[in-house]
Amino acid sequence: MARAEPDRRARGDAVEAAARRFLETRGLRLLARNAHSRGGEVDLVMEDAGTVVFVEVRYRAAAGFGGGAASVDAGKQRRLVLAAQAFLARHPEYADASCRFDVVAAAGDPAAPTFDWLRDAFRADDC
Repeated sequence: MARAEPDRRARGDAVEAAARRFLETRGLRLLARNAHSRGGEVDLVMEDAGTVVFVEVRYRAAAGFGGGAASVDAGKQRRLVLAAQAFLARHPEYADASCRFDVVAAAGDPAAPTFDWLRDAFRADDC
């Protein structure tokens, strides 16, 4: 049973790297990976034409129970907003940039996942 955690982490890292490449091919530029704060973590922080984009990557092998995007509930959104605020506090060079929260839902084979990119998936004001 102890073996499942490293496999899960490796799968998550692979899917997150694939999501990053997916977004980079669409013009986004990586600013940070796994931006930690006391309340949570943002998987990817990217820049899209002057906008700081906080990206949550969610993987599900199958779309049951609403898929990865449905798992970004109000509690997760609040934690992402707190982590984004902490990132911005540590990086004052982005203080005046507009920001948005995207969700990349990944599904299928973790070695070659398919993606559903939800731009502006939620607003900080909604949390």
